[in-house]
Amino acid sequence: MKLINVEIKAKCFHLDKVEAFLFANNARFIGVDFQKDTYFQVPEGRLKLREGNIENNLIFYKRNNQKGPKQSDFHLVPAHAPAALKALLTEALGIKIIVEKKRRIYYLENIKIHIDEVPGLGNFMEIEAGNQFNPVLTTEDLHRQCQELMTKLEIDSDSLIENSYSDMLLQ
Repeated sequence: MKLINVEIKAKCFHLDKVEAFLFANNARFIGVDFQKDTYFQVPEGRLKLREGNIENNLIFYKRNNQKGPKQSDFHLVPAHAPAALKALLTEALGIKIIVEKKRRIYYLENIKIHIDEVPGLGNFMEIEAGNQFNPVLTTEDLHRQCQELMTKLEIDSDSLIENSYSDMLLQ
């Protein structure tokens, strides 16, 4: 099933302030995930295998690199045998880059919030307003939700990042 997120990534200088807001607004804390994302060589979009202690998925997505809220169309398949899947995809496609991070995962209803620590890059936060659990939400609804949370968290445009971690590490 094709899913839609409207998302932003921002440099995060005040992790404690973001987490205080999330706790004050009864965000559901999922846990701390130590993730290893292996990106594979593909002609368009991005294909990554995520291996973590919480999330293990094969994810294909397309989105434009731009600052501010952007739509990401994606497919997500649970990876029950990630080592075998990684070996197969590595042989078939080749690895582009591997990104490792420590991610704290929260939910505010259908909005997923990540607080990430990425070695070599620093601290970031992501907001993903998605329709995975509520398919009646429109792209416009998701844009509005993302923008509203950005305002509440006082994320200014100077903090926004247009590229993925993989792109930043490849530069």
